[in-house]
Amino acid sequence: MIIKVCGMREEANVREVEQLGADWMGFIFYPKSPRYVGKTLAYLPESVKKVGIFVNEDTDRLLTLAEKNRLDILQLHGDESPELCKALQEKDFLVIKAFGITTEKPFPSELTERYEDCCDYFLFDTHTDLYGGSGRKFGWEILSDYQGGTPFLLSGGISPEDVEEVKRFSHPKCVGIDLNSGFETSPAVKNTQLLQKFISAFR
Repeated sequence: MIIKVCGMREEANVREVEQLGADWMGFIFYPKSPRYVGKTLAYLPESVKKVGIFVNEDTDRLLTLAEKNRLDILQLHGDESPELCKALQEKDFLVIKAFGITTEKPFPSELTERYEDCCDYFLFDTHTDLYGGSGRKFGWEILSDYQGGTPFLLSGGISPEDVEEVKRFSHPKCVGIDLNSGFETSPAVKNTQLLQKFISAFR
């Protein structure tokens, strides 16, 4: 299972988290996020895949930032089209399309189906007007309605206390988890002890 630690920014913290055994590390390039990294990462980790998170970004600027920061994976949280996702894949990026899930509504199968042939992964997060990072969970049981072929990461308010619940969660297309605000001491600063304990217990 892929473990992605998202919302990283501070150099010392990035270096510490890099040593904990996560597979991917996420950096948010959305200026309205409290975890916004700016234009250039202070430190580029080498032992993890670098994921850039974008929201309705201008394509040229997105590609410039991706090249400058040597990103491996592009995670799109806005209204990006399937055509854009495909174009980014053709430039040799892995592409994640994030979907905000509201448990009170049916699973958005018609929406995810549009992206089946142009994304490497989906990410299912709790719906929020801020495009993620809310620290809130959604009812994971709604994902039983997902019958698509694209593998996905589970996100949305996972906290240190959830490790056993996450281990019990089962879906044939779930290939990883996304950890963010539930492990923070402040926006973009992770508690490495809590992360280390969670990762050890999860694995």
